[in-house]
Amino acid sequence: MNNSILLNSIYHKPIPHTPVWFMRQAGRYLPEYRKLREGCGSFLNLCKNPELATQVTLQPLQRFSLDAAIMFSDILVVPEAMGMELNFIENEGPKFTHKIGSPQDIINLDISEIAQRLNYVFEIIKNCKKELKPDTPLIGFSGSPFTLACYMLEGSSSKNYLHTKQWMYNHPELLHQLLDKLTQAIIIYLTAQINAGVDVVMLFDSWGGILTEQAYIEFSLTYLHKIIAALPKAKTPNTQQLIPKIVFTKGGGIWLDKISNIGADVIGLDWTINIGQAKSMLGQKAALQGNLDPAILAVGDKNAIRQDALRILNAYKTANNGSISGHVFNLGHGILPVTNPDHVAYLVDLVHEFNLTT
Repeated sequence: MNNSILLNSIYHKPIPHTPVWFMRQAGRYLPEYRKLREGCGSFLNLCKNPELATQVTLQPLQRFSLDAAIMFSDILVVPEAMGMELNFIENEGPKFTHKIGSPQDIINLDISEIAQRLNYVFEIIKNCKKELKPDTPLIGFSGSPFTLACYMLEGSSSKNYLHTKQWMYNHPELLHQLLDKLTQAIIIYLTAQINAGVDVVMLFDSWGGILTEQAYIEFSLTYLHKIIAALPKAKTPNTQQLIPKIVFTKGGGIWLDKISNIGADVIGLDWTINIGQAKSMLGQKAALQGNLDPAILAVGDKNAIRQDALRILNAYKTANNGSISGHVFNLGHGILPVTNPDHVAYLVDLVHEFNLTT
């Protein structure tokens, strides 16, 4: 793993080009994924089949020159493993049969055997590590406690998260109980991922940005900090570097200074932030990941993609005194299902060629 461009960039070492991978890089925009998915019966069946999930993880790397793989799974396998019945409804998304609605529901959540129940994830990791090139790191992940709590309290995705906020404003002690339990589960889960062989772990705080600043600190950031602090000080193979931790709060750009203090090695940025300004603000406290608007890959032409990607790359390089190190190119959120794979290929090549032409 000494030759991993992604890890070297995270460690602020010299790199030949900016590394690139994408959130949701394995998924519905790829025809090979759609073909494989047709015979699985359900999305959850696919997630729980180590052989097929390994194939899905590797599909984008067989098509594009990406600098990392991210294991194929879903953030909601954690509450499902805690005892909540989960279904993925076609064209609607994830739904829990019974949402969290009482203190007893929190008590009933079981984390005692969560590692055993999620063993299929660790099998996926082991399978992928056997197939990936030695210099291609594998990224493991979990949803953040607050993001998972949102789905568990709402029962599904939501436009306004009123059930979650009702708990937060009227029963904060109960929400903290739920978040504490989720934090324990996530620490167990990510530790087991590290032990299974992932080279990087990422926390997706997809809904932290719906909160006020004070609520974000109390109900999201505090728990992210606890997880980062509790993860084992494991090292990547053949290096003396600790396995990096990435934290991504969608909508959290206004709190970058606070996020940078929790010990994450990489801070993910959504597309609403100027990456050059973020770099100037944070200096060398953390590497940055991001932050192209995913919509541009779906609706923009190659000229628009080129202009926006170069704007991001140049802004970072200028703010970093002419160096590209410390930047992992990514989108500001996941690839959209309607994205043209040719646009993804074009973007990957563009990012890789940037340092060679500037």
